[in-house]
Amino acid sequence: MGFEGWKGDFVGFFRGLELDNSKRYFEAHRKQFEEDVRGPMLELLSELEPLLGPGKVFRINRDIRFSADKSPYKTNIGATAGAMYIHLDARQLFTATGAHMPDSAWLTRYREAVAGPAGEDLARCVEAMREAGVNVGGNELKTAPRGYPADHPRIELLRWREVGAGTHFDIEPWIATAEAKERIVESWHRMRPLSDWLTSNLRADNR
Repeated sequence: MGFEGWKGDFVGFFRGLELDNSKRYFEAHRKQFEEDVRGPMLELLSELEPLLGPGKVFRINRDIRFSADKSPYKTNIGATAGAMYIHLDARQLFTATGAHMPDSAWLTRYREAVAGPAGEDLARCVEAMREAGVNVGGNELKTAPRGYPADHPRIELLRWREVGAGTHFDIEPWIATAEAKERIVESWHRMRPLSDWLTSNLRADNR
């Protein structure tokens, strides 16, 4: 059976997990998680693979080894389809692309590209995506990064510590239909210019 949206009570599952984030609750609702939450996501990724590439569903278990919050489970399901991230919880469907928490070497290469001729293309991409309703940004530094003047024409892009674009959807009836896939694909096409720019300008061999 192909992807037909999230038809089950995934909202109820996640809200219950928010109230009782315990192994007891999760094991009692494991079948609901597999059928109403994870199953549709796997079907979606299978259908997106020809367009976006292989997909992966993240584990719902949290890594609590170095966290003060010892809640054992995430209250969402997350997945990747190629360069796109897909997130679903009790309140929203969220899609994104870009670089989350990149290391300093990556940021150095990114800023070099932004300061050069390719940066003009990125600035145009960002403007067009924002006009299309896409959130674009990246956890900005409060000041200019070292080595760049505060009056640089692309100072906003240079100050980014993360580079991402995202689209939020409220939970509405279409989430339980095949239209959910259409909305996700549409959001990808609006965000793709950023992904393409990053791929073209920050490949490992593009130094």
